[in-house]
Amino acid sequence: MNRNIKQALTQKIFTIDDLTAQTKIWKAEGKKIVFTNGCFDIVHPGHIAYLGDAADLGDILIIGLNTDQSVCKLKGENRPINNEFSRTQLIASMFFVDAVVLFSEDTPLNLITAIEPDVLVKGGDYNLDNIVGAKETLAKGGEVKVLTFLPGYSSTSIIDKIKNS
Repeated sequence: MNRNIKQALTQKIFTIDDLTAQTKIWKAEGKKIVFTNGCFDIVHPGHIAYLGDAADLGDILIIGLNTDQSVCKLKGENRPINNEFSRTQLIASMFFVDAVVLFSEDTPLNLITAIEPDVLVKGGDYNLDNIVGAKETLAKGGEVKVLTFLPGYSSTSIIDKIKNS
């Protein structure tokens, strides 16, 4: 891999402490911070559309990425298909993603309360009542947005198609 590309990817991957500090810098610069999270195990056009739409809601897009351990707990023992290193590299390579941070908790609540996003985003299968961090984001004056899914795409359906082929 080209050294400049590798360095550019590495600069987008943060620990929670480093991300909290960087978020304060971005906010001081007047940047609008958008946060979303997920497993992003098998990235497909639905993910790309969703993340692109999320990026359009602000200046900085931060992705909270479930660790392998938390994906396994959420999705079952055969997941993730792609390990956290691979998933982190892939998400960080997207030009509209500014930061990626791994989290191993069941929910991203600690991340959300640490970075205090201006906009918290989730996909169309959520509503305001079941979005982790919505209450905290709204209490800080932020917004919570639910974006529609691109129909016909899901990691589970891709995995099932592979299994049945």
